[in-house]
Amino acid sequence: MSQDTPALKPRKLPVQARSATTVEALHAATIQVLTQQGLARCTTTRIAARAGASVGSLYQYYPNRDALLAAVLARKLSGVSAAVDQACRALQGQPIAQMAVALTRAFLAAKLRNPDESKALYAVAAQRGGAELIAQAQASMVVSIATMLASAADVHVANPAVTAEVALNALIGSVRALLEGLMSPEVEATLETQLGELLTAYFQTHAVASAAASALARE
Repeated sequence: MSQDTPALKPRKLPVQARSATTVEALHAATIQVLTQQGLARCTTTRIAARAGASVGSLYQYYPNRDALLAAVLARKLSGVSAAVDQACRALQGQPIAQMAVALTRAFLAAKLRNPDESKALYAVAAQRGGAELIAQAQASMVVSIATMLASAADVHVANPAVTAEVALNALIGSVRALLEGLMSPEVEATLETQLGELLTAYFQTHAVASAAASALARE
């Protein structure tokens, strides 16, 4: 289902400070109910009660529960994407190894700031326009990472977009495995270091190979 489906779009966006506070409370309550009681019990009645609002207030902003869940997911994805973009902008022109380590740190910090929230939203992402929202966020992050890689001070990356997409999916898959309890305690304890080394080696190998290929092409 497309995120543009009317049933998944908010009725209105908050304009006044009071309205923004209400929407923020509804989003926070949605996460609390979702993490504590699961998707099946995450109803508009429970969400409104947790937020200290009436169900009528909830329906002023969202036509149904799914629209609210889609909005919460979109906000989470936007936050992660913004954190990655900010890190990539700050890293432009730096050595490739520094990029790998700092990108890993920024992504993990954004995804694991609230692990229960990230884990709970996997259930939301599987439906309710989640696939489209995720695709958009990932496309944005790939552009940010690719732009960063293209600016590396010490190497030339021949295909920054492909390299960025592979690196991002390595990070995404690793974090999901962590949140779903599929990692050993030893790996979990050193995940940031391990992923930083993984991306560093991948970036450097790809860049060296690309530089060598360019040299051969000029001969």
